[in-house]
Amino acid sequence: MDFTTAISQSGFETVDFVILVAYIIILVSLGMFLSRNKNGKEKSANDYFLAGNTLTWWAVGASLIAANISAEQFIGMSGTGYADGIATAAYEVMAAVTLVVIAKFLLPTMIERKIFTIPQFLRERYNDGVGLAFSILWLFLYVFVNLTSVAWLGALAIEQILGLQGIMVSIGGYMVSIRMIIIILLYVIAGLYSIYGGLASVAWTDVLQVTFLIGGGLITAYVALAEMGDELGTGAFGALSQMYTDLTTGSHVTDTHFHLVIQESHNASAFANVPGIAAVVGGVWLTNLGYWGFNQYIIQKGLAAKSLDEAKKGLLFAGFLKILIPFIVVLPGICAYYIMNNPEMFSGLDLHGKINVSDDAYPWLVRNFTPTGIKGLSFAALTAAIISSLASMFNSTSTLFTMDIYKKYINKGAKDHSLVKVGRITAVVALVIALFAVKPLLGSLDQAFQYIQEYSGFIYPGIITVFGLGLLWKRASSTAAVWTAIATIPLGFIFKMVFPDVAFQLRAGYIFIILLTMFVIISYLDKKFVNCERPEEKDQKQMLMWAKILGGLGIFFIVMALVVMILGAMNPTADPETNFIAYLNDIGFQAFIFFGVLVGQSAIWLKSNSLDKVKDEKALPIRLDLFATTRGFTIGTIGILVITAILYIALW
Repeated sequence: MDFTTAISQSGFETVDFVILVAYIIILVSLGMFLSRNKNGKEKSANDYFLAGNTLTWWAVGASLIAANISAEQFIGMSGTGYADGIATAAYEVMAAVTLVVIAKFLLPTMIERKIFTIPQFLRERYNDGVGLAFSILWLFLYVFVNLTSVAWLGALAIEQILGLQGIMVSIGGYMVSIRMIIIILLYVIAGLYSIYGGLASVAWTDVLQVTFLIGGGLITAYVALAEMGDELGTGAFGALSQMYTDLTTGSHVTDTHFHLVIQESHNASAFANVPGIAAVVGGVWLTNLGYWGFNQYIIQKGLAAKSLDEAKKGLLFAGFLKILIPFIVVLPGICAYYIMNNPEMFSGLDLHGKINVSDDAYPWLVRNFTPTGIKGLSFAALTAAIISSLASMFNSTSTLFTMDIYKKYINKGAKDHSLVKVGRITAVVALVIALFAVKPLLGSLDQAFQYIQEYSGFIYPGIITVFGLGLLWKRASSTAAVWTAIATIPLGFIFKMVFPDVAFQLRAGYIFIILLTMFVIISYLDKKFVNCERPEEKDQKQMLMWAKILGGLGIFFIVMALVVMILGAMNPTADPETNFIAYLNDIGFQAFIFFGVLVGQSAIWLKSNSLDKVKDEKALPIRLDLFATTRGFTIGTIGILVITAILYIALW
């Protein structure tokens, strides 16, 4: 089949393409308008890399979500929803809670120290070697993992939606796959405004992007349910209700598709991806804290806020938006699963194409269920998600190289003009490298979202340990940071080889415990410290009080988990459906060991910060006032926690 024939059979009408083209023109035009130098003033490094610290709370929140949501979610998470069900939404729901923690405890210190990049913080807190190591690590991840996976998955989705799979186009006598042409277009569109305009163009256009993303995504999910409801004679919400009933009762009583907490005995492969209660208290915290707190292209939006208060409100706003994401990307995957497994119920629908692998679910749904006009809007929403993420990655890649490598090691006296120029060149080079690397690196993955989550989990245990203790503990040493960085990835590979059947979230938790223990021991053995005064008596008492509370909770969680595991081992044949201890083990209750360590380790640094008269020579000053929050922040936090609790109660 040739290109023209495929497009004519895709179900897309002229109006759909007009909507898409109009959106891209508006996006690029807005980005270029925001890129301009005002009143002839040349952009400074702060203007280019941190938007001149002008972002309001709603711009911060919208830009965070636009940078986060991409083909990885629309295609990968929807694919996991098709295969495993709603449980993968735990990444989104718990991310909302994580954003609260980061807004209160991590972001204030970084903004107060006027941080440009995450590796910059590491240099200031530890030494140049630690900062350089993480700069190189992040650059490789952005270019060879993030930029490539987002573009590849995005192109795959567009190819599937338009029915262009396998089509080749002749360009200058060379046959080029349509997927590579789509990838080139995505890179060029994202690069047009982000490379020239810097973070200001990226962040302010993200406000437009997130409107299309959220609005188009919700409309797509609703239209699919409405089409199902017309066939069933129930309406959209009736279709959702019937789908829920059919997938949770009768022969589907052990089906995982509408359970946020998966039992291993019900679906071992789904449990391996989202291991029961571990999705609430397990290694998902490592993924979320590492991604939202210490990932340059994410946290850079918070660092660019007008003030600390605006940054905190922006993260709360992003938290509420995150809770919407499962309804945009996971629910369509479940709808596709229900339709494909009940063909007799939907025999009246004229369906085109097949779902060969799980990640085909969302494109298949858009192609078959969205009507003319809405199809163009849905396509624009998906394109918005891909382009906004690529734009953020280009900007952060240029920030990392320019500020952490070029300015630090190549041209220490570089002026703003040179830094902005190098930043733009770096982004172009990253684009070209990613373009050549994308095909060799990305194969045909069945569930790309889980693949990305697992291999990101190889680095997050070390990142959380090094960054977290560096921010919060005055005795965290550079020697401990170096050894933790060195040990992180090898430990991940060793655990995967020795314990291949252990769910990756649980595996990441065990690695974190080992790295944390190693870090604390090395820090206490390190002799490179200086004398210091203890905190004021009021702060000292407060730290000791929280050390006792959190330490006690940590011990309680660990003991509780160990008791459940031991009792379960004593009766290994017990039925999880009738035996409570067997049920707890079946939902991965062992994850509370990790959660106990995560909570309990706070007692170590709180007590040390309060009582020790020595500190690392580069320790940060202890200022509890940085963690103070407003009444509005407290109300927003309660709102996120209440919604999270309701979702888990309703879909346990």
